[in-house]
Amino acid sequence: MTLPTEPIGSIPRPASLIEGMKASAAGKLSAEKLEALFEDAVRDTIRRFEETGSPVITDGEQRKPSFATYPIHGAKNLAPGGVTIRFRDGHERQLPVLNAGPFRYATYASSYLDAAKKHAHVPLKEAVISASALSLLYPQGGIPGYSREVFLDDLVDEAAKDVRQCLDRGATVQIDFTEGRLAVKLDPSKGLLNSFVDLNNRVLDRFTAAEKRRIGVHTCPGGDQDSTHSADVDYAELLPALFRLNAGSFFIQLSSERDRPRVLAILKKHATGDRKIFVGVTDPIDPRVESAAEVRDRVLEAAKFIDPVHLGTTDDCGFSPFGDDTSTSRDTAFAKIRARVEGTAMASKVLGL
Repeated sequence: MTLPTEPIGSIPRPASLIEGMKASAAGKLSAEKLEALFEDAVRDTIRRFEETGSPVITDGEQRKPSFATYPIHGAKNLAPGGVTIRFRDGHERQLPVLNAGPFRYATYASSYLDAAKKHAHVPLKEAVISASALSLLYPQGGIPGYSREVFLDDLVDEAAKDVRQCLDRGATVQIDFTEGRLAVKLDPSKGLLNSFVDLNNRVLDRFTAAEKRRIGVHTCPGGDQDSTHSADVDYAELLPALFRLNAGSFFIQLSSERDRPRVLAILKKHATGDRKIFVGVTDPIDPRVESAAEVRDRVLEAAKFIDPVHLGTTDDCGFSPFGDDTSTSRDTAFAKIRARVEGTAMASKVLGL
C-alpha cells in the first residue's frame, strides 16, 4: 500500500490539435479531421499518463474546449458578454450569458469518458464543472418567462446527471470548484461562497454515501497561462466553507502556497471521518520540474499534520484548463506527474505504508 495519488485533469494539448480546433472554429477543417486529431491526442495522452506509473489517470481533457464551458459547447441559447474573470497578469477569461431557457447541457462529460475508455488500462477519473460555476451564466437582469429559481432547478438536474453518468461508467468524479476562492475575493462577506456551497450540495445530495466516496472536489486559485485569479485570498477564509461540501475527497492546491504549514494546520481540523485530503505537491504554473525527493519532502511535511489514513497527493491544478493554453509543454506536465508519483511512493516507504 502507498498513499493514493491522483491528477487533477487537464494536460496541454498537442500543437496540431490546438491549430485544428482553431481551424474547425473558422470553418476550415472538417469534423472528421478534427475527430482524428482528438483521437490521436487522447491516445497519446493516455499512453504517456500510464507510463508515469500514475494509478489513476484522465484523458487530459483533450476534447474539452475548457474545463468550465464543455457542457455548453454548441448550445444555441447563449450570448457573449457574461462574467469576466481577471487573472493576476492582467489577462481575462469571459463566460457567455444565457439568453433563453430552459438550461440544458449540450455535452456531458461521460462522452469524453467513453472515448478515453477505449485506450485506458488503469482506472479513469473524470473532472466535471461545478453547478456553482455554471450558475454564473444566468444574467443579473433575469430572463423573461424563465426565473432564476427554475434555472437553478434545471442546473442541479443537469449537473447531477453529468456526475451520475460518469459514476455509472465506473469512473471516479472530481468537481472543479476553482470559483470558491474567487467568491471570497468578489464578496468578502462570504454570502456568495456560502450560496455556492449550498448549490453544490443540492447536487451532491442526489447521491448515496457510497457514491459520495467516489466524488471529490478540487479547489485552487485558478491556473491559466501561468497566472492565478485569487491566490491573494487567505485560504482560512475558504476552507471551513469548502469542507461543508458533502463529498468524499478534497483536492487542495498547496505546493505553491507561501505558508504551507499554516494551511496544513487548518486541513488537519477537517481530516475527519472517512475523508481523503489530497494535497498539491507539484505546481503546474511553475516551469521548473520538481524532483521526486522534493515531492517526498512535501508529503512528509503534510503527514506531520494529516494522518496518512486521510492523506493523498495531487497536482495543484490542471496543466491546461483552457484548451488554448500553451504556457506549459506536454513534456513538462508529464515530468511533473512522474515526480509526483515517484515522490509519493518514496514518502509512503518512509512512513512505513
